[in-house]
Amino acid sequence: MIPFNLSELAHTWFIDLDGTVIRHNSHLTEQDELLPGVKEFWNKIPLEDCIVITTGRSNEYKSSTLAFLNLHNLRYDHALFELPLGERIVVNDIKPLGLKTAIAWNVERDKGFNNDSN
Repeated sequence: MIPFNLSELAHTWFIDLDGTVIRHNSHLTEQDELLPGVKEFWNKIPLEDCIVITTGRSNEYKSSTLAFLNLHNLRYDHALFELPLGERIVVNDIKPLGLKTAIAWNVERDKGFNNDSN
């Protein structure tokens, strides 16, 4: 399900919300819908890892969005709202022994994590 190998170290996951975890723009109709495979994917994230939810949703939807995540037992450590709609860029160093500490994973919008193209 995760298309790359990870080190044994703890990780920080920056996970976009709309189109990745929840059907894109479903909050506008007050009908948030969890995408396929999200729960199974989430359960594979080690408990010692940090999860940061990222979204362009306005703070107007923060309470209802976090309540939705809690209802579905999707743990998170931080949630960032009102982010720009463009690319999310992660910049990090390469450890002295060669471990690359930034990874990008793009999934198809609204397909969830059960899609073979992930």
